[in-house]
Amino acid sequence: MKEIDQVSDLIGRIYDAAVDEGVWTDVIAKAVGFIGGSGAVLFSKDAASSRGNIYHDYGTDPYWVELYCDKYIALDPMGQFFADTERPVSISDMMPYGEFLQTQFYSEWAKPQGLVDFLSAILDRTATSVALFGVFRKEEHGLADSEMRRKMRIIVPHIRRTVLIGRLFDGMGSQTRLFTNLLDGVDAGIFLVESSGQIAHTNQAAQDLLAECDVVCDVGGRLSTNDAQTDNTLRQSFAASAAGDLALGVQGIAISLPSRSGGKFIGHVLPLTSGMRRREAGNGKAVAALFVRKAALEDPPPPQIIQQAYQLTPTELRVLLAIVEVGGVPEVALALGVAVTTVKTHLSRLYEKTGVNRQADLVKLVAGYRSPLRIKSPPLSR
Repeated sequence: MKEIDQVSDLIGRIYDAAVDEGVWTDVIAKAVGFIGGSGAVLFSKDAASSRGNIYHDYGTDPYWVELYCDKYIALDPMGQFFADTERPVSISDMMPYGEFLQTQFYSEWAKPQGLVDFLSAILDRTATSVALFGVFRKEEHGLADSEMRRKMRIIVPHIRRTVLIGRLFDGMGSQTRLFTNLLDGVDAGIFLVESSGQIAHTNQAAQDLLAECDVVCDVGGRLSTNDAQTDNTLRQSFAASAAGDLALGVQGIAISLPSRSGGKFIGHVLPLTSGMRRREAGNGKAVAALFVRKAALEDPPPPQIIQQAYQLTPTELRVLLAIVEVGGVPEVALALGVAVTTVKTHLSRLYEKTGVNRQADLVKLVAGYRSPLRIKSPPLSR
């Protein structure tokens, strides 16, 4: 199969998962076949509880997955919390690979499975948790390379769009979500629109938004916003949706929708022109669904602020937070699964970059930013 056909088929299946959660296993299997690897997982990690949630996976061993969520997530040395959204990162991007091979996490969890690398990308985040998609590599596959990263970058934006939309359907179960029958049960405003922006169907939340005309309005039957540039972005997304899943590309994943009253809203566009989405939309003219929800305004995660303020590497930041939460050098070395000398080396660099010379002062520095491991927030859910 030519790559363009393979990508088109894969993206179509990814978007089908937005209306039928049962499609995810097939989606992840196809993603592994396209990107290259032994298996993949859609999951979340919560720094506050040191726990993980596996939502969908393929090619993984349930025993090792459960062991990771229960125990080894706390020893996982990868600093994915601090990566940019959608950016594929491997182990070597987070820490020296030789250092990774010395960790307890590698010797007790990765090595017994024959795993040598994990290429992942953040899909969504809160102050203390991240939702990720990642692909495992075994010895026969080798470490993540530029070709794997290229293919990962192609599909991650589409997985992210589907995950963000799927979260709006929380609590509706895993069966197919019939648009015309179930949309009123969703808190987000949902507009089924034609390529011209003509409104074909709305749920109750969308009707409420139109009545207020604060974020979106009905102008002669067409969906309109109070910002010309935003209007243009939506028109382009709807027109692209009419041309198929691949044509939409990364448009409409998260469109900022300003309101006249000053609030912030986010719009997500889902194409409806192929697959089960076309059947479930229940209207032959609708080419896209626009999901509108109020934006959750959050400050940048404290560790990210600290990392940027002092130009820390992911490993240095990991050691800094471990010192705050665990204590002395020997305890940190044990917790991170690295040698005491390695922790001391990173500690010296931390002293140099922060301008302090005692561990107690490092603790005070982090406390000033409010340690993310002490912030309680709801974990990400599907």
